[in-house]
Amino acid sequence: YVAAVYEHESILSPNPTALVDRQAALELMGRNLDIYEQQVVAAARQGAQIIVFPEDGIHGFNFTRSSIYPYLDFVVHSQSVKWNPCREPYLFNDTEVLQRLSCMALKNKIFLVANLGTKQPCEHSDPHCPSDGRYQFNTNVAFNDDGMLVATYRKHNLYFEYAFDTPPEPDYKLFDTPFAGKFGMFTCFDILFFEPAVNLIRQYNLKQVVYPTAWMNQLPLLSAVEFQQAFATAFNINILAANIHHPTLGMTGSGIYTPVKSFIYHNMESYGGKLIVAEIPVITPDYKNNLEKTPGRVSEKGNEQLPPPFYAEMMYDNFTFVPVWGEKGELQVCANTLCCYLTYRRAVLTDELYALGVFDGLHTVHGIYYVQACALVKCGGLSFSSCGQEVTDATALIDFQLWGNMSTPYIFPLLLTSGITLDFADHMGWKNNHYFISKNRTSSGLLTAALYGRWYEKD
Repeated sequence: YVAAVYEHESILSPNPTALVDRQAALELMGRNLDIYEQQVVAAARQGAQIIVFPEDGIHGFNFTRSSIYPYLDFVVHSQSVKWNPCREPYLFNDTEVLQRLSCMALKNKIFLVANLGTKQPCEHSDPHCPSDGRYQFNTNVAFNDDGMLVATYRKHNLYFEYAFDTPPEPDYKLFDTPFAGKFGMFTCFDILFFEPAVNLIRQYNLKQVVYPTAWMNQLPLLSAVEFQQAFATAFNINILAANIHHPTLGMTGSGIYTPVKSFIYHNMESYGGKLIVAEIPVITPDYKNNLEKTPGRVSEKGNEQLPPPFYAEMMYDNFTFVPVWGEKGELQVCANTLCCYLTYRRAVLTDELYALGVFDGLHTVHGIYYVQACALVKCGGLSFSSCGQEVTDATALIDFQLWGNMSTPYIFPLLLTSGITLDFADHMGWKNNHYFISKNRTSSGLLTAALYGRWYEKD
């Protein structure tokens, strides 16, 4: 099928904490929706059957609970209400944004997924009801090619979004399409947690996911395109990921991902939006995913002299590293219960320092979640203390096999190359209770090769 995602440089409110009226809010959102409309037309012209827009693309961000209120549409979060906002605009008040999105889908005969802020009044008898008597949700909406509202999803894992409430229960939301079967949806930070993202995929055996995001890149392990691809690979699914484009905030990185090929956009240099359209195969739900144990080769360790370990901070976590020296070698490094092993060979020795790092513990900055990571990274300079820094360019071509005795089945294989480009491993999977990833000759210099394990039970 043909899919489209749009990386949108949203027109932002100059003062998001200011209190404005509904009219002013609609005017600002209308300017973003005008751009959406152009992109829907362009995508439909290229044969796209579905288009996905980013999180916060219509209203922006950095609001307070009260300043976002005029930007919120009313939406009924119930599967039983069948509603076409374009054809039936009078059913509910405060649905101008939904009406415009619905009409774009209808006019262009395309499935459309977008993210907006929504409100829902609640009774004080509801124990979860906020004191101002309303819920405010960060919401994805999906429309079919007739403009019908076919699914609404309320973001569960909020990322410092004080304007929004967490829904009382996680939403498991999917919608059906004639061209690719069922699509699930979740938003941004959700991708790092079991609920509802992983549970949704597992419970419904999903093979297609739409993913609006407003992601701030964090190298070396959590660049948007790097993690989006790893997620598609780990679950053997297609992901349509639309990010916001604000390079000054470190926000870029969208793509259409299959388990074996990616169509990506990552651009920290220039401004403006970017439409990606790609034809990808429908994945039928009987493949096994990479979470199941598959055979592979793990070489046996000798007991040669290992270089001394050192410690450095990476992604705000205290990693234990060993330097990767010389043209070839075998290394191991351990922390807590996790040991990471690397065999490597370099075609040409460059004066770049690489290191093999391990972290097994609770990550506590910008969210709290348990990580088990084995990572081969290029260091920022030639000193040990530079390992773990954000690096975007590399020249070293390294053949490697990396493996670790992970305690969780949820391993996201990261493979990032020079200029924030992606590569795919030659082999990966389980062998003798170790997860491994191997690659002969990356397409360009290696930035990161890592096994990023999420041990959800220990969050």
